[in-house]
Amino acid sequence: MKKTRLAAIDIGTNSIRCIVVEAGQQGRFMVLDDEKATVRLGEQLSKTGAISPAAFARAVEAISRIRKLIDGLKVTEVEAVATSAVRSAANGPELVEALSRELGREIRVISGEEEAELAAISALHNFEMNGKRYAMIDIGGGSVEIVTAQGNHIEEYYSLDLGAVVLTERFFPTDPIRTADFQKFQRHVRAELKRAFSGQKLAVQTFIGSGGTITSLGYMVMNMRRQEYSSVHGYETLRSELVHLLAMLMRRDIKGRRAIPGLNPDRADIIVAGLGVVDELMRFFGANTLLVNERGIREGLIIRCMRRLGLMAEEQGQRNWRQSALEFARSCHFDEPHSRHVAGMALAMFDSLSKEFRLKKSERRMLEAAAYLHDIGYFISYNSHHKHSYHLIRHADLFGFAPQEREMIAQIARYHRKSLPKKKHVEFLRMSEKDQQTVCRLGGILRLADGLDRRRSGLVEVVELLHTEGDYRIKLLGTEDISVEIFGGNAKKDLFEKAFEGNIVFVTS
Repeated sequence: MKKTRLAAIDIGTNSIRCIVVEAGQQGRFMVLDDEKATVRLGEQLSKTGAISPAAFARAVEAISRIRKLIDGLKVTEVEAVATSAVRSAANGPELVEALSRELGREIRVISGEEEAELAAISALHNFEMNGKRYAMIDIGGGSVEIVTAQGNHIEEYYSLDLGAVVLTERFFPTDPIRTADFQKFQRHVRAELKRAFSGQKLAVQTFIGSGGTITSLGYMVMNMRRQEYSSVHGYETLRSELVHLLAMLMRRDIKGRRAIPGLNPDRADIIVAGLGVVDELMRFFGANTLLVNERGIREGLIIRCMRRLGLMAEEQGQRNWRQSALEFARSCHFDEPHSRHVAGMALAMFDSLSKEFRLKKSERRMLEAAAYLHDIGYFISYNSHHKHSYHLIRHADLFGFAPQEREMIAQIARYHRKSLPKKKHVEFLRMSEKDQQTVCRLGGILRLADGLDRRRSGLVEVVELLHTEGDYRIKLLGTEDISVEIFGGNAKKDLFEKAFEGNIVFVTS
């Protein structure tokens, strides 16, 4: 099947960003390139009412570079939109005309409500929120878009002129920022929220956020926690961490802020305003957690374009974690019958142990995903395939799993064969003690289940697991002679016995 290459360009108040993707079968797409140019179209806009000549020139230069990029990558469909700064600037139409000419394609100026809709399309494509009440936010340089939702049902779209660039210029003229100015900023944001929502009190537990401010927040919190994941996408932050970050940022001048780990130096001058808005939004809605959506408006444009071209059905915007894990495993040409059988045995053992060891539903999901994915390292090489599985999973786009969970799934799969966790295993030692214990327990279950399908023929079922006086009696049912499978189970029971502190005894009748 011929692949189609698409590009989405978002001309924002702070930056111009472009992603190029290759759309394949079943509504899937792969990002080939992600280009960003910090052009600051919003600088001095609130004072002059127009985009400055310098910003105008930077935008033209950025679009010229992007055109060369998309032409070189042989892109056939381009969705290009301009947002807040261009909407409000007196010379916005002039800029759009110049940029459209430079790009060789039409650029549309979209409303704040359409911005919010695009951010929501992306969020719904990336997060499983069934049965939950939440809000989606996209923080830009000129505006903030807010979408309230219940599960997959969108309630309302809002667009407020509370962007990081605009508010920085209006309220923070000094470096470092004065406390009195920050308090004025807070009062203004609170008044705007009260006006926009007509004084009604809306309550949500969780936000899903996109935009540069949000990704910066995720990376700074990750550094604060001394964690290291391959991506911040899906990362969960707490409002308490946001409050502490804001207090620390307020104490520093711009030079000091540029040195903060996780913060892009280009964003150091506007980060306080951006995070200040996020803090006020979480305060207003009573939200305690925020999930980072690294994709946002550009991905929303791609998904909408794919639907228009018939490359993605409307319902394909919705995914689930199991489908995502299986799709990724299939792309690596895994042995599906073996992996599904191992998953079934692993889950049977997990369910028998869950009450005594207070194992969680989220851990059951991780174990099932790891069982599907444990052998995908064969895609690279048989030798050390468990290590290859680890790296493939760690960098995979697994829907429904936070970065911490993706890391744990990768670790669980990594220990399905060969050595147990050791002090020289840096990635394992980087995890918290609690996460290490979880990896050992779930890894022990997976390792044992894999051993019990030694001939990859699905001959064994785990029908009972009893824990009595330090022993774990595992009753097996086989359709024929299963001595090879019992040998495989005995060879791979070591991590289970260590993690659950007991000896395994196999019973066949």
